[in-house]
Amino acid sequence: MTGVGELVVVKVGGAEGIDLGAVCEDVATHWRAGRPIVLVHGGSAETNRLAESLGQPPRFVTSPSGYTSRYTDRAALEIFEMVYCGKVNKGIVERLQRLEVPAVGLSGLDGRLFEGTHKRTVRSVQGGKTVLLRGDHTGTVERVNTHLLELLLHGGYLPVLTPPGASFEGVAVNVDGDRAAAAVAVALGAATLVVLSNVPGLLAAFPDEASLVARVDAEHVLESLHLAEGRMKKKLLGAAEAVAGGVGRVVLGDARIAQPITSALAGRGTVIA
Repeated sequence: MTGVGELVVVKVGGAEGIDLGAVCEDVATHWRAGRPIVLVHGGSAETNRLAESLGQPPRFVTSPSGYTSRYTDRAALEIFEMVYCGKVNKGIVERLQRLEVPAVGLSGLDGRLFEGTHKRTVRSVQGGKTVLLRGDHTGTVERVNTHLLELLLHGGYLPVLTPPGASFEGVAVNVDGDRAAAAVAVALGAATLVVLSNVPGLLAAFPDEASLVARVDAEHVLESLHLAEGRMKKKLLGAAEAVAGGVGRVVLGDARIAQPITSALAGRGTVIA
């Protein structure tokens, strides 16, 4: 990334308890100070609520390697798009516009910002057996449209990005937001990736917040996976991919506090470097 200052990619999750107002206020503070930011967000809790209200409750699967993810058939994908690309994305953009930040909200499908292979089947462990589920619409980000992001950043805009992404054939696919943020950070040569969630970082004895792991050596990130519970596994995996791709450091921070980005950049949370 050239022509802008020290870039920070911020990923904020969509679980219960996250203070989006505090996140947006902190984004605005850094933006006004001249620090370029790309914001990537989720929307899982809101998606679950809408899916339940529509009589299509979310379905989660656990892979043989222990990762939990949302099973996304076409119907689930459409609900996902309603929430992520609609309510949550535009809600964040509105908040930032009110704070006089020139935010532009896009999904990974727009301009093929997030592009990768369409996985049509997924392996799931059920009752101790591994089964193959078909009709899946998921993928992993293999390519980031940096040209579009650089146009926005050089034009003075703040990109607000969200899944889904696009397959190489142009089909919408659900991609993991944490790993997508890591891919963006690597592609743009970001100095720091901040991953904010509803816990203070990696906890050695979840849910005891006093057991926060303050630092993890970049070479040993994957060795810490046994400490991670639930979504934290994907966050650590994304962190490993980011540092392996050249990102200087990753901070797993708390999105429930005031000034969450500033606190993370100051080292509050789990620092992976």
